[in-house]
Amino acid sequence: MPKIVKPKILVVNDDAASLLALTSLLDQWAEASGYDVIAARSGQQALRQVLLHDFAVILLDVNMPGMDGFETAEAIHQRARSADIPIIFVTAFLADEIDRLKAYQRGAADFLFTPVIPQILHAKVQVFVALATKNEELKLQAAKLSQRTTELTATNKRLTLEMEERQAAERKSHAKDEFLAMLGHELRNPLSAISSAAALIGLQGAPAETVARAKQIIQRQSQHLSRIVDDLLDLSRAMSGKILLARQPTELSGLVSACLDTFKATGRTLQYTLNMDAPPAWVDGDPTRLEQIATNLIDNALKYTPPGGAISIDVSEHGDDVILSVRDTGVGIAEDLLPHVFDVFVQATTTLDRSLGGLGIGLALVRRLVELHGGTVSATSDGAGAGSTFSIRLPRATATAAPQKNLVALPDTGKPSVLLIEDNDDGREMMATMLTACGFPIEHAADGLQGVQKALDHHPDVALVDIGLPGIDGYEVARRLRQDDSTRNIKLIALTGYGLAEDQRRVMEAGFDLHLVKPVDINALLEAIAQCAGLPTA
Repeated sequence: MPKIVKPKILVVNDDAASLLALTSLLDQWAEASGYDVIAARSGQQALRQVLLHDFAVILLDVNMPGMDGFETAEAIHQRARSADIPIIFVTAFLADEIDRLKAYQRGAADFLFTPVIPQILHAKVQVFVALATKNEELKLQAAKLSQRTTELTATNKRLTLEMEERQAAERKSHAKDEFLAMLGHELRNPLSAISSAAALIGLQGAPAETVARAKQIIQRQSQHLSRIVDDLLDLSRAMSGKILLARQPTELSGLVSACLDTFKATGRTLQYTLNMDAPPAWVDGDPTRLEQIATNLIDNALKYTPPGGAISIDVSEHGDDVILSVRDTGVGIAEDLLPHVFDVFVQATTTLDRSLGGLGIGLALVRRLVELHGGTVSATSDGAGAGSTFSIRLPRATATAAPQKNLVALPDTGKPSVLLIEDNDDGREMMATMLTACGFPIEHAADGLQGVQKALDHHPDVALVDIGLPGIDGYEVARRLRQDDSTRNIKLIALTGYGLAEDQRRVMEAGFDLHLVKPVDINALLEAIAQCAGLPTA
């Protein structure tokens, strides 16, 4: 426990002899009573001491030139930190009732009259010293209790977090166990059919029609096994971020219609009522992965809708998004399952018909592929037996091809305008001064967000962008400028202290045109600007 600070007594008196007499008396008992004595010759000195120290009590002379005792007391008690310091007024005359009232209004705790009787002085001072000591002890005890409470709270939070993590790990382990059991079931079913069909083909005297039927079963079940393996591999690649999208403007309605035609060709839709409302809608996506998304959603609807049910497919535009919705009148989704329907290793085997097959990972794959496209996916259902609706929302794109980049327009001076985004003040100032001296029109910014705004306001021809910027880094600056039509054609040169091949790759992937490593040679910088602006170089 920290050591208790000794209480302090402030004695204020303009008369040197009186001040010496009072402090000498107090010093006699200071060691035994455990306090320190500080002296002041005026009200101003007293105020300075109050700013520096906390006092158990102040002995304040009433009659002082300049600022008297009453004014000094009022000034002391106007300050929040010293408002509660008890003040004992010391006066050489017997104060009348009006003076006493005035003193108490200024915060007086008591009076001492000169000549001071030592025993009375000691008794009065000792009361306030003891009170200050107790208060200090209580403060220290409160601080210790607060620290202990903080420690216990932190321990409780840590234990709660550990319990939650352990429960989550147990749930995940249980879900994986169920998934592996289901995987074994799904693999054994087609393998059993293939094994039986192969044995039938080998039987002597088996009718030709039966052999042909067995071959069809082997082919169909082999395709089923292949789909299981493909789903597993695709989900693994998607979850680990190893799927690279070949994005291009894609008309989503035509793609979904083609997927539905494939299901119709296999006979999967013969016993269902199908409705499709899908006017043309364009998205920026990978056609192969978008087809995989649509196929999984339609397959899910067919799988969990009994024959005779209805399936509706809608494609529509809402603001900047394109929405694909697949509704069915099937078995629906229980309320407790709905929040987890897109999770990996989650499937309601008690309510979904396992005879229909499948691992239940298709929806998890759909969610991940949609997220890779910058979209969202959702599911709604009124409960078991009430059907369900799955919707994906993707950013809308224009039907036209990607716009070609325009040539950089040079200003009348013949020098391209330059935006310098650099957070180091000295480095930014020197480079801006140097480029200005070389005749380049210059704008500069000290952080990433300010740099993006400057680019939007001034549309420079070339931007020199430091990578390690506050706010948003240089990579994000490049991405934002490339995403905006008004700034996408600005030539971007990265300035960084990192020059490894991996650093250059990240720079180029973020949308930069060139990569320069600090410190940048002036000739190399001028040549890079000229190269980006299409000017002749030496």
